[in-house]
Amino acid sequence: MKKKAHLVLGSGGARGIAHIGVIELLEQQRFEIISVTGCSMGAVVGGMYCAGHLQTYKDWLLTLNKSKVFNLFDFTFTMQGFLKGEKVLAQLESFTGKQNIEELKIKFTAVATDIINRKEVHFSSGNLYRALRASIGIPGVFTPVQEQETFLVDGGVLNPLPLDLVQKKDDELIVAVNLNGNYERKRSEPEAPSADTTPVTRDWLKSFSLPGRKKTSSIKNVSLSVFDLVNTSYDFTQDRLTELMIQTYPPDLYIEIPRNSCAVYEFYRAGEMIEMGKKAFLDSYNKLNS
Repeated sequence: MKKKAHLVLGSGGARGIAHIGVIELLEQQRFEIISVTGCSMGAVVGGMYCAGHLQTYKDWLLTLNKSKVFNLFDFTFTMQGFLKGEKVLAQLESFTGKQNIEELKIKFTAVATDIINRKEVHFSSGNLYRALRASIGIPGVFTPVQEQETFLVDGGVLNPLPLDLVQKKDDELIVAVNLNGNYERKRSEPEAPSADTTPVTRDWLKSFSLPGRKKTSSIKNVSLSVFDLVNTSYDFTQDRLTELMIQTYPPDLYIEIPRNSCAVYEFYRAGEMIEMGKKAFLDSYNKLNS
């Protein structure tokens, strides 16, 4: 008999590709995933899975290199953000066609943040891609989604691991994947230049800032860009919110991906992140059953 599980997928940019590895091993271990709740990249992977097209999405991710990732960035120089996000969403929609959330094979909820009214927005019906675009709207990076008289941004602003949205029965489990886990110690080694990138794309991806932008400070070989400062502050808030959520709504199986395993834009490391998701699942699953 399959074990029924509610899956909660957190936010974390390209680290969210690890969600794919977790889902694959959950199915191998004969879990029946009966609902998925996610925000940001967790919403994207969860939405593709619930729509029945996760394999297609995975296959596409595995073809990405640095140049292809850079070409997905549709720049728009506004005060609200510098990426529109339309290219990525168009690519996802090309895999599945138009989808409404209430028609998906598995119950799905995407979490976004209403930045004007300061509250969460939960998409459990309506157009899937509209919900995903709202959920991935990292403030200052992606332009917000205008919704009637408000603007919607990344669900991780208020709820990076939305455990509170899940209600389970006694014979069901809650499985949560946090993409902002404790730092993993790594052996320091320089990254070899990739043959598929130009100097401009390589430098841009390395700092996730516009070509030619100067660093704001440098202290003993540690450089910080404007994006670094904003992103680090954002990370601190997400960490505290995640800690409080886990304490208040402890999951039955908790899986943690180290924050430093992958930068938010490094989608070209898909294979590595899928394997990391599998390893993290096995580590947590084996501890639970030991």
